[in-house]
Amino acid sequence: MLLLGLTQKYLRTHNFMKINSAAVIGTGFIGTVHVESIRRTGVEVKGVLSGSAESTKRGAENLSIKTQYQSVAEIAADKDVTVVHVTSPNALHYPQVKELMAAGKHVICEKPLALSAKEGIELVQLAEKTGLVNATCFNTRFYPMVHEARSLVKSDLIGTPRYIKGHYHQDWLTLDTDWNWRLEAEQAGELRAVADIGSHLIDQIGFVTGLEIVEVMAELHTLVKTRQKPTGPVQTFTIDNSSKRETVTMSSDDAAGVLIRFANGARATISISQISSGRKNSINWEISGPKGSLSFDAENPEQLWIGHRGQANEVLHKDPSMLSPEAAKISFYPGGHVEGFSETFRGLFERVYSDIETGSSSGAYPTFADGVRSLKITDAIAESSKKSSWIKVNK
Repeated sequence: MLLLGLTQKYLRTHNFMKINSAAVIGTGFIGTVHVESIRRTGVEVKGVLSGSAESTKRGAENLSIKTQYQSVAEIAADKDVTVVHVTSPNALHYPQVKELMAAGKHVICEKPLALSAKEGIELVQLAEKTGLVNATCFNTRFYPMVHEARSLVKSDLIGTPRYIKGHYHQDWLTLDTDWNWRLEAEQAGELRAVADIGSHLIDQIGFVTGLEIVEVMAELHTLVKTRQKPTGPVQTFTIDNSSKRETVTMSSDDAAGVLIRFANGARATISISQISSGRKNSINWEISGPKGSLSFDAENPEQLWIGHRGQANEVLHKDPSMLSPEAAKISFYPGGHVEGFSETFRGLFERVYSDIETGSSSGAYPTFADGVRSLKITDAIAESSKKSSWIKVNK
């Protein structure tokens, strides 16, 4: 009854809402990116919350933020906070988002939205009941050239996509001394590389092509069998040889190969790896249709390759004056002025904030429903690897 009353009151009085300030849960690498990107939209970051009082204090001081929250409940009760960004370890997403939305907060949650599709569906239902704006942070679809590729597919430049190849390769977990909370199943969940980065690649492919994944065949690999876990804290994307360590046996995926069937009969082959030396953040795909092909790589985000059968291939460079309206809207600098990873967050956040302020539902960004769809696909990938068979993706 309390939640229903809150919902009715919200819908009566908040057709639009000025954003007073934001709060961020998590002060690690991605939490820091969120803080910096929020500020670039002009919204104040009032406070942060991390895994301990010490890490919260350190994060707040490093980011020049005045409020150090001690609990999610404290954020939920803060009337100055309009929207909360959840960048905590995966296992905390579901309970934290649930508590925040019950308190009337709009939420942007890092992927994965939850550890299971069942939990994710519950969050979608809660968002629908409350009428609150919600987003899953598939930020990488907000590279301008990814939006441009989507526009070109819609214009029928390459015809209906029929074959796709792609990879998402990184190297930050190559060494057995590399460590992060994502390696711990109790914090990150059963899947690692597939859930952490593979989900971004799958989201981009779906966003650009508009195709529905209906079946997968996958093989997951744990190739670094044991790791040297530091007994103290460690920062993401660093090499640390000074800490005391203990040997632990690994079970989560370092890499994966996935075959994909789409509803229209198209096919895809993708690989995912966090142990590919030299590949820092390579989200790469090539989409082929009967009239041509498109290719993009996030390590060279200013360009989109256009392939032809009977004429010279083309390379389109990012220049807002020559892009589709959709891509130009998320191009913040003129042509020749490089923008990249951090701008993808800004592009997503600005669209979410616009819906909060106008009371709209624009469909311009991935919502919790997109997060659930991703969970259903990654669940099918995990099941396929266990059973060594094709698995249908649940509707």
